[in-house]
Order: sequence, then C-alpha cells, then structure tokens
Amino acid sequence: MKRQAQNGAAILMAMLTVVLVATMASAALWQQWRAVEVESAERTRAQATWILIGALDWARLILKEDARKGGADHLAEPWALALEQARLSTFLAADRSDSLAGDANQNAFLSGQMLDLQSRLNTSNLIQDGKVHGATVQMFARLFNQLGLDPRMLETLVTQLLLSAGDKPQAPLRPQDIDQLAWLGVDADSIERMRPFVTILPERTAVNLNTASPIVLVACLGIEPAAAQQLVQARSLNPWDNLEAVRAFAPSSLRSLDAQTVSIQSRFFELHGTLQIDNHTVHETSVVQRDGLQIKTLWRKRTVGTANENLRLATYNDL
Repeated sequence: MKRQAQNGAAILMAMLTVVLVATMASAALWQQWRAVEVESAERTRAQATWILIGALDWARLILKEDARKGGADHLAEPWALALEQARLSTFLAADRSDSLAGDANQNAFLSGQMLDLQSRLNTSNLIQDGKVHGATVQMFARLFNQLGLDPRMLETLVTQLLLSAGDKPQAPLRPQDIDQLAWLGVDADSIERMRPFVTILPERTAVNLNTASPIVLVACLGIEPAAAQQLVQARSLNPWDNLEAVRAFAPSSLRSLDAQTVSIQSRFFELHGTLQIDNHTVHETSVVQRDGLQIKTLWRKRTVGTANENLRLATYNDL
C-alpha cells in the first residue's frame, strides 16, 4: 500500500509538472504573440503616417500649381477630383520596374478628396469687429430654415460666438472645427446636419459661387431653390471667371453682388486622406490656407480604427 501511495504521488507530481510547463509555455507564446501584434500595429501606424504626410504634400503641390495658373476656382479643376480607393502598389509601379514593391503592398489602399471650405457659410462671419453682423445672421437663418433647425439654436450660437470674441476670462473657447460647436451649446444632431454647409475659419471669407451647393446658394443669396439649381447648372457648363459673369446670368435681384460676401476664388481647403492596410484604417483630415504660392497647414486630425470601429488618435494644431 505504501509503495502504491508513493507511485500515485509521483504520477500526481508528474502531472502537475506537465501542467505547470504547459501553462508557462502558453504564457510565453501569448507574450510573444502580443509583442508581434504590437510591433506590427506600430509599424502599420508609422507607415500610414508617412504615407498620409506624403499625400498631404502631394495635395498641397496641386493647390500650389493651381494658384500658379491663376483664375477662378471651380469644380472642374484637378484639385476638385476625388482620388477613389486605389491599391498603393499602383503608385509605386510608376517609379519601380520590379514587382516586389507591389507584392509588399497588395493589401494597402489609398483614397482622398479635397473640399473647398469657402463653398460653405463661415461662422467667423457672424461676428465682425466685436459686433454681430446682421447680414450674415440672415444667411444662417435661411440655412437653418432649409435644414429644419431650431432658430433658437442660431441665437445661442451667435451669443456664444460674441462672448468668445471678447477678452473676458469666463468667455467660452473659440472653436476651430465644426465638432467643437458643441462647446457653444449646439447639439450633436444639429452639428451633423450643418456639417456639409458650415465651416469655421480663422478669418472672414466670402462664399465661392463656383463651388457652393444649392442649399448654400439659397442661404447666401436669398434666392429660391429653383434659381439656385439654375445657377448650378449654368456654372457646370461654364464656370464663372468673375462676378460680372454671375451678374449677367443671375436674376435681377442679384445684380449688385457684394464682393465681401461672394467670390469666385478660394483660399481655404479641407483635405481628406484614407489609408487602409489589411483591416486597419487611418483617416486624416487637414485644413490648409493658400496665400499666393504659400500653402499653410492650419490643423490636422487623425483617426484610426477598423472597418467597424474608429477612434480619434491625435489632433495637431499648427496655428
């Protein structure tokens, strides 16, 4: 009996040893797998960052060449053409004759788009010289009416912007992008409905009639939706080179267009770039200001995530 008990204890110890070794081995394998995944994610993030920086430089070059050419800014120019999702290897193939570079990037896709921010109403126009600008308030009132937004929300927005323009310590922070209008009491639903038609720029700007949507044209010019559609159709056939051309086509009520309110050129643009590597997606949004041949980045915002999840990673302010 004693010998059998000893044999049973030996078997139990052997089994415990096997379990302990297996546990330690699985823990080591898990740590190794985790280290590989972290390194892979970090490498993907670094690659995506540099590629998107390159895409931003490319977009700035397009805007610079457009400024060198001069003339009006309209939706038929190269900057307005969206880059549909394309395999990254197609860009590398132009400079390399080997197929290795392409094979290494078979799962990387790049897409992008440039938007004219002066095709929207600028909230910075609401306050001028520390006072509420009545004409701009009327434009926003027409926009709110078209979008079905509560007029009281506009009153709140104007009041808070007036306070943020002051020097009082308790003044609210001045927002830099549309999402930050929540600081001023604008609810999330209103922000989403305003997003395609409203922007926040660091200075007063005129609406570009060559790029504005029909809804913005109605708000800015105070015309009927049908007249706005006619303006859009006319400019699609022949973009306007100056305000005189707009006056010649516009209804008689618009013969006296204010150059402080409307224009046919733009200086502020929003750049969107998206890079997808395997199941990881990095999206970057940049706002740039063009003064002659100088292109200045005002701010950049990057989000990362998967197809089902997006997480804001960082915001860069270069002001």
